[in-house]
Amino acid sequence: MARTRLYRNGALEAEDFPVDDISDHLADEDAVVWLDVCRPTASDFDKIGEELGLHALAVEDATSPHERPKLDHYPSHLFLTAYAVHFDAEAGTVTAHEVSAFVTKQALITVRKDEGCDIDEVVRRWDESTDLAQYGVAFLLHGLLDELVDGHFSAVQELDQALEELEDLLFEETPAGIRQVQRRSFQLRKSLVLLRKVVLPTREVVNGLMRPTAKIVDEAMVPYYQDVYDHVLRAGEWTESLRDFVATILETNLSVQGNRLNSIMKKVTSWAAIIAVPTAVTGFYGQNIPFPGYDKPIGFITSSVLLVVLSAGLYWTFKRRDWL
Repeated sequence: MARTRLYRNGALEAEDFPVDDISDHLADEDAVVWLDVCRPTASDFDKIGEELGLHALAVEDATSPHERPKLDHYPSHLFLTAYAVHFDAEAGTVTAHEVSAFVTKQALITVRKDEGCDIDEVVRRWDESTDLAQYGVAFLLHGLLDELVDGHFSAVQELDQALEELEDLLFEETPAGIRQVQRRSFQLRKSLVLLRKVVLPTREVVNGLMRPTAKIVDEAMVPYYQDVYDHVLRAGEWTESLRDFVATILETNLSVQGNRLNSIMKKVTSWAAIIAVPTAVTGFYGQNIPFPGYDKPIGFITSSVLLVVLSAGLYWTFKRRDWL
């Protein structure tokens, strides 16, 4: 399924025209074309490559899954790979959706592996910034990157919030809370690793587009790309701080578990000592030799008093030392 748009002299002129008409429109130097394809087949790329003269290596990268975010230069066009990311706060998972783009002087071709990237939101951004449409491909590419980078920033922000909520559970005493912290912390750490792999290389993509050698960004569009680059840097720095945050949470969780284990062992040992004293007393009075009061009620009373006094004394001693 393909979507097309034609801009001429900064004005939207046509939409959803056939792909075969692209080369005819590009014959006019004032025309700028956008083509979007989702889940393209080999025959689709054959047609697109024929219309726009795309390099075979770039086409191969566009069809290969799990490419690293990058910007490649070819004689007739640029090729970039980026990702749209979404964070599921309930599951604590990050999903990444690959988006490739061929960038020529008069055309932007976006290739999506799936529908995870909301291309309608990109179109909405274009329609809200019609005053920038005069800058052609730089305008279209800015709208695409701005949407992707804003998605990165939102995912990092939501992940940060999830980690703060996890921090509040660190001192949960219930077994269910302890297990939840352990599962959640490792899941969020895994999501952060994936997010960093997407966010950090994207800043090199945006930076590469702003270089004069790319010959894509007009001087008037530089501030807009600089704004996107600033968001990329902030998202990247945020992921770095979150990595330290996750490490701190894991270390704190281990420390809390160790302290909790020490407290449990201290209590168990104290109760064992308290129980040992009555055991010793009753064992002593159970010996097979006569002892004072063994045949009188006073003997039973004496042993009972010893049990209570010694146990209470041990309990008070352990409690005062915070062993119980």
